[in-house]
Amino acid sequence: MKIDSEKIEQVLTRGVEQVVDKEHLREALASGKKLRIKLGIDPTGDKIHIGRATQLWKLKAFQDMGHQIVLIIGDFTARIGDPSDKPEGRKGLKEEEIKKNVKLYSAQIGKILDLKKTEIRHNSEWFNKMDLGDFLHLAGSFSVQQLVQRRNFHERLKKGEPISLKEICYPLLQGFDSVAIKADIELGGYDQLFNLNAGRDIQRLCGMHPQDIMTLKMLSGLDGRKMSTSWGNVVNMIDKPEDMYGKLMSMRDEMILDYFELCTLVSNKELSEIKKELKNKKVNPKDIKARLAREIVSMYHGAKSAIKAEQEFHKIFKEKSLPSQMPVFFTPKPSYPIMELLYHLGFASSNSEGKRLVLQGGVKIDSKIIKDFKQEIKVKDEMVIQVGKRKFAKLITHDGRCE
Repeated sequence: MKIDSEKIEQVLTRGVEQVVDKEHLREALASGKKLRIKLGIDPTGDKIHIGRATQLWKLKAFQDMGHQIVLIIGDFTARIGDPSDKPEGRKGLKEEEIKKNVKLYSAQIGKILDLKKTEIRHNSEWFNKMDLGDFLHLAGSFSVQQLVQRRNFHERLKKGEPISLKEICYPLLQGFDSVAIKADIELGGYDQLFNLNAGRDIQRLCGMHPQDIMTLKMLSGLDGRKMSTSWGNVVNMIDKPEDMYGKLMSMRDEMILDYFELCTLVSNKELSEIKKELKNKKVNPKDIKARLAREIVSMYHGAKSAIKAEQEFHKIFKEKSLPSQMPVFFTPKPSYPIMELLYHLGFASSNSEGKRLVLQGGVKIDSKIIKDFKQEIKVKDEMVIQVGKRKFAKLITHDGRCE
């Protein structure tokens, strides 16, 4: 299997933060040998966001080159919670949550990877069988000083905040995954560097050649922090096309290039042209952002859905019209307190959230802003409730139906 050198450079550089050992990996890719490429995902939520999907797209590039992708679903390690780049302790998940999330992952991963050619493993396979003696032998190869060197642990120690023993053990478990599946390369975000290096150390300990590691650039979430399910600042792969488009159009202009590089398949040549256009101010950044939103929505939902999502966005935000489709709720009640109505429609999870939405001016009834959080709303047939810029619902009163 002879691989084009340009493809090798592309896979080694596009969206990549660091490679260890880069020369060794370049030679291995050029040799035509079929490599085992590892990525571990802890099922911390039921949706995969596009920040995490950057790693899946990198795996696809390796898969297209003929390499074996080994995807590890961390159903065991999710019970601990990866502390990487977290300023506080992370709660592990219960087994029922993990099973539910794992079930929903395959369809999402299958949007990017060819699942028939992908080896999917669960790390409970080996950790449920590992006895205490083997684990203590593994743990004895590292010092506490080594394991607390990671930045977030160091900062928590300085503040006098607790660090649980299970958190300290997490890098050992992730590292042992590489031994269990005989990884040649492991991918991860830059915040995973400590864990990936632990895999190299543990492979050496077990008499194996250490895996090469590739860390990818981190994608900022919609609030500027790292995109993270636990922080809720995400664009999910299975968001509705119109929601995905709207979220992407809301990002700050300075994030456009990062999203093009990390989240799309546009060529490096196109990327350079977009960079020049933004730098020379030849085009309105909103137009570039619209292209970005179309590209990303197309990747997950197809070109037709992307065009429809764009038209819907223009209708709501430029023409100030109502969306073509919106959820419809039937009610026989003649009136509602506004906060009860918001809760009933699923727009607020509590009275305090409903109150906040009203006080911030984010609630409209038939295009009129509601200012009083104690207001009683008289229900009219086909009344439209809007929360924020993208949430709409219509109330129907006829036939006395209630949902």
